Amino acid sequence: MSTVAVIGAGIAGLSAACHLVGRGHEVVLLERHDAPGGRGLRVRQDGFTFDTGPTVMTMPDLVDDALRAAGSSLRELLPMRRLDPAYRARFADGSEIMVRHGVEAMREEIARTCGSVDAAAFEDFVIWLRGLYRLEMPHFIDANFDSPLDLLSSPLAAARLVRMGGFRRLGPSIRSWFKDERLHRLFSFQALYAGLPPEEALAIYAVITYMDSIEGVWFPEGGMDAVPAALATAASKAGADLRFGATVDRLLLDREGRIAGVALQDGEKIRADAVVCTLDLPVAYDHLLPQLKPPRVVRRGTYSPSAVVWHVGAKGAPAEGTSHHNIHFGQDWNGAFDALMKEGTFMPDPSRLVSVPTLSDPSLAPDGDSTLYVLEPVPNLSGRIDWSREREPMRERLLAFLETNGYPTDIVSERLVTPIEWRDMGMREGTPFALAHTFLQTGPFRPSNRERRVPGLMFAGSGTVPGVGVPMVLISGKLAADRVDAYLPRGGRGPVRRTR
Repeated sequence: MSTVAVIGAGIAGLSAACHLVGRGHEVVLLERHDAPGGRGLRVRQDGFTFDTGPTVMTMPDLVDDALRAAGSSLRELLPMRRLDPAYRARFADGSEIMVRHGVEAMREEIARTCGSVDAAAFEDFVIWLRGLYRLEMPHFIDANFDSPLDLLSSPLAAARLVRMGGFRRLGPSIRSWFKDERLHRLFSFQALYAGLPPEEALAIYAVITYMDSIEGVWFPEGGMDAVPAALATAASKAGADLRFGATVDRLLLDREGRIAGVALQDGEKIRADAVVCTLDLPVAYDHLLPQLKPPRVVRRGTYSPSAVVWHVGAKGAPAEGTSHHNIHFGQDWNGAFDALMKEGTFMPDPSRLVSVPTLSDPSLAPDGDSTLYVLEPVPNLSGRIDWSREREPMRERLLAFLETNGYPTDIVSERLVTPIEWRDMGMREGTPFALAHTFLQTGPFRPSNRERRVPGLMFAGSGTVPGVGVPMVLISGKLAADRVDAYLPRGGRGPVRRTR
């Protein structure tokens, strides 16, 4: 068998490992931490459990694809339940809209809160979203690209996408469906995941709205850490060698410049016929490929805004009516995005996400207490904020916000993550959301998941195709495995090479 080294046991690396081992490759997965999870590593502190990575789980079928590739399944390794409501949306005027599961339930919610006209529009809106998803997933998301010309490989799908308005702007597209401004925000805020304001994001990113608002949001038993744990278990059971506390120091190349293995910080050398690297791409080039000039989009691309995340362990429970996921929308919508993305300053009237996982799994905190995940979008480190001065004022603002909105504030344990901490974790510009999904940083224009100058080196993760988010990085692992299959002889052993 050929041997593939995977660098990083985050979700992208674990997905790649599952697909590769299931296809008959010998896989060694190398992770510098002592557990799987990557940037979503779990932290236990003062009796509270904090999942430090993604908190919103959508499209569990993509996790199931990776598990099944390794001979396991979601049913076997990762029981989870659907959250209903997926979100509680609270607006500046005090009104609330619940994002309910099921078209009929959500139509009734819209009728109750926004009126019959918008409720009637919702059913056609869902048909439009589902059509976008069915077009984009096989042709433009779950697909490798070698050049922009590959967009022409599915001309009928591309033409239909144009007819459906996929290349219009997302904000105006949503406004064309609904009259109530609250629905404009509820069905377009997902553009932030793509690193863009709704007024600038393409309507094709409405597929993110489809993923969480229509297909639903889920919560794994045991919390979000259960996702990488299940993927690691599946890969290991299928024969992958998972090595924790193993930091890759450099790549080994043969005399022709092809991948021949990796060297660890402790001096050990591991032979490999191919490598899948899941480090943030700028970090990968800086540390593992210093001899190469990174692609222009890596060097000079537009990076997404960042976020402050405050992990809070507090005594007591939130106010009645609080949901697992709660979005608090500010009053000044467009002004907030202008400040965040154009001026590089704080949103003057910020929108925030508060997740309370203990409402679904009380074991994540001592009896009767709460674990909170509080997120506020902020500029990345290219902005104008001095975090050495603004860290404590940000904490005080978030504390006042929690108190005003009925969340417990008798704090026992906490961790505040700013763009400085994201940067120190190895994320360029201090953002966990990588390159923004502008048109010229999407699909074939996004950094490739293979480095042509180093044959046998592939990439996976949010910095490459297809992009940011748990569903996307799961797919990125599969796409990297496809690249490995195209590079290595099927079922045969890779060529033995002398290393340098």
